[in-house]
Amino acid sequence: EVHLMESGGGLVQPGGSLRLSCAASGFTVSNFGMSWVRQTPGKGLEWVSRLNSRGDVKQYANFVKGRFTISRDNAKNTLYLQLNDLKIEDTAMYYCQKGYTGDERGPGTQVTVSA
Repeated sequence: EVHLMESGGGLVQPGGSLRLSCAASGFTVSNFGMSWVRQTPGKGLEWVSRLNSRGDVKQYANFVKGRFTISRDNAKNTLYLQLNDLKIEDTAMYYCQKGYTGDERGPGTQVTVSA
């Protein structure tokens, strides 16, 4: 059974950083593309970043603008998203997904950026 569990969210001031983790079980992350999406009440679900199965292609939404970095640790079977220079508009629930379609997604971790 596929299981994804995000962690690392929290309250941070504008300009701050967080590292989100997504611990996976029931499959091997290095065999699949993985992605991060986020959701806010006003904007709905928004794609953030994805990493291909080989781990050598990283793609980001335009609004990231070099602030976020996706990575994974194969030994820990964990996906990460480093969030730097956070802005108030980055406030959202962040979800990791197996693959890119959202068929399998974790429960999410809340990121709140506030002064």
